[in-house]
Amino acid sequence: MIAYPEIDPVAISLGPLQVHWYGLMYVVGFVAAWWLGGRRAARFGLTKDDVSDFLFYAALGVVLGGRLGYALFYGLGQWLDDPLWIFRVWDGGMSFHGGLIGVLLAAGWFAHKKRLAFFTLTDFIAPLVPIGLGAGRIGNFINHELPGRVTSLPWGMPFPGTDGQPRHPSALYEALLEGAVLFALLWWVSVRPRRRGLVSGLFLIGYGVFRFMVEFVRLPDVQLGFIAFGWLTMGQLLTLPMIAFGLLLVIWSRRQPIDARLATGTGEKQHES
Repeated sequence: MIAYPEIDPVAISLGPLQVHWYGLMYVVGFVAAWWLGGRRAARFGLTKDDVSDFLFYAALGVVLGGRLGYALFYGLGQWLDDPLWIFRVWDGGMSFHGGLIGVLLAAGWFAHKKRLAFFTLTDFIAPLVPIGLGAGRIGNFINHELPGRVTSLPWGMPFPGTDGQPRHPSALYEALLEGAVLFALLWWVSVRPRRRGLVSGLFLIGYGVFRFMVEFVRLPDVQLGFIAFGWLTMGQLLTLPMIAFGLLLVIWSRRQPIDARLATGTGEKQHES
């Protein structure tokens, strides 16, 4: 058993102002996406200003979609009992799947504005996302969130606020899989000539499979428990459409021409319909 590290969830405290590590992890994710996206923007017919503009709208999609998704998927009863609860974001509660929907809506609008093919834009976005996912899970770990199930493995940790038994550090598993491993996979594929939609499909499959796996060692949400078969969690249920659509997208991408420009070219700005 390993001792749970004692890290103050508040990174900076200046009088009444408190900056939490979890919030800083969002900043890390967006800064990394801005830097990496700026390096590759020209290959997709975008400028660095375009990347900055899109990330602004994507940030709105993450926050608004993530909060609304949490309310619908995980806290509908609480929302109905207390409609103003949804505005109290400092109480916690964000959903990845809701944030993903918000980003996709922002991507649809931005692709139309820039006359880019939608899946060309999502192929550009997909490799930028895992860094933020990994950073966010580290923020969850520091905040003592996402407790795992009891384990006898040597790296089990007594989770703060629970019964003191060693538990899976599920947030760290997700940081590794949804962050580092998924980033390495998508980056490796995206730097090579490829077909449109492939990177987007692999993102959906990769995240979905990794999340589905980790849910087996992560405690289900207290307010929901298992929602089917005595083992299926809400997180697993929400990943199934992701995996299915990702597989369809990979199959569809096989019909698309290989675009070497996206991997090796820098060229001038071009538009796609």
